[in-house]
Amino acid sequence: MVARWRPVHNGQDVVLRALFRAAGQVLLGIGSSNRYNARNPFTLAETEDMLRLALGDRDNCRIIPIPDLDDGPRWRAMVLELFGALDLFVTDNPYVASLLKDDYRLLRPVDLVPPAELVRVDGSMVRIAMARGERWQDWVPEKIAHYIQHNGLDARFRREFGLETLALQTVIE
Repeated sequence: MVARWRPVHNGQDVVLRALFRAAGQVLLGIGSSNRYNARNPFTLAETEDMLRLALGDRDNCRIIPIPDLDDGPRWRAMVLELFGALDLFVTDNPYVASLLKDDYRLLRPVDLVPPAELVRVDGSMVRIAMARGERWQDWVPEKIAHYIQHNGLDARFRREFGLETLALQTVIE
């Protein structure tokens, strides 16, 4: 599975649990690992820390940074080299799915989770609440909220990307 994980939120946490129930070995890609901007407001190291907190002590997982190359065919070739043969590739990104549809059996994250366990939240919702100074902590696992607050990442996000995040949200609406 490749996602940006910025931050790891409750929707992803449910998917991760389902993924580990279904798979013997899990490879998790951190997409846009080379980006630090309003959509990717945590460093690679911070994102890896959050993922490890969400994963707990699982030893059947490998985390793989996946940089953006701004070149779909090159990115596809890189992912195939980094991941190799897989039973299943999980993505909710339509562009990624279009690039890898001939190489892997694809599944959307929501298809792993029973409907009763689905959590309707995404990273944009968390970042918008964070930018507004609203309560975002309920949308991420407790360990992740603690990590973000303890390291001052929410304050840094508001300072560096808060206004841009709110402006982008206004354009989208």
